Amino acid sequence: MADRERQVTRAFVALADTLVDDYDVADLLHTLVQQCVELLDVAAAGLTLVDERGGLQLLASSTEQARLLELFQLDIDEGPCIECFTTSTPVLVADIAAQAVRWPRFAAEAAKDGFASVHALPLRLRKQTIGALNLFGHDSGDLSADDVALAQGLADTATIGILHERALRQGEILSEQLQTALNSRVIIEQAKGVLAVSGQLSMDAAFRALRGFARRNNLRLSDVARALADRDLAPAVVLAPAETSHSH
Repeated sequence: MADRERQVTRAFVALADTLVDDYDVADLLHTLVQQCVELLDVAAAGLTLVDERGGLQLLASSTEQARLLELFQLDIDEGPCIECFTTSTPVLVADIAAQAVRWPRFAAEAAKDGFASVHALPLRLRKQTIGALNLFGHDSGDLSADDVALAQGLADTATIGILHERALRQGEILSEQLQTALNSRVIIEQAKGVLAVSGQLSMDAAFRALRGFARRNNLRLSDVARALADRDLAPAVVLAPAETSHSH
């Protein structure tokens, strides 16, 4: 139990760490989905945010499979993530197959991808809902009340980060920061592709390499991705094995 508490504390510290003045939204969101998979009884996590036009966009996912299922949901405008966002309430689905009538195409696609349960939690601050955090399981079953509360806590922390006090004060709530995050998402996907081809890696492994390089060198994820996409940074440099760095 004490070990679990330490892990939870570390997760919130890691999220808080990304909320320094000039923080990287893309990194914050990837930290969040990773923490969910490490701390909760789930196989994968994804995070969607609303853009200026009111449409949902996928901004982070812990695996390529989760990414594709999230994009599928957004594409067909059907599924727990959409419902969670539009109703601003958690949508907790212990058995996706049992919901085939409610979401026929989503249920079929989820089964194909090997996901049996999904729990979607709103990203909201007071009356404003800005997206949804989606937790996918390979097995059917409910998340414990503690896990749901912890996931909502992590989501709330990220929401505050995304909305950022200053943007709230200036009344430009989402647009600027979200646009930056959306732009960087596209660049990050391109950079993952460059590394995947160059190193013959899966997209997941390519992302780990990209993020590892950015963190080791204290650079923003989106800046490294842009340098790779623009050919200003050689893939081999990013893929070179990390020096055994001293842990801090």
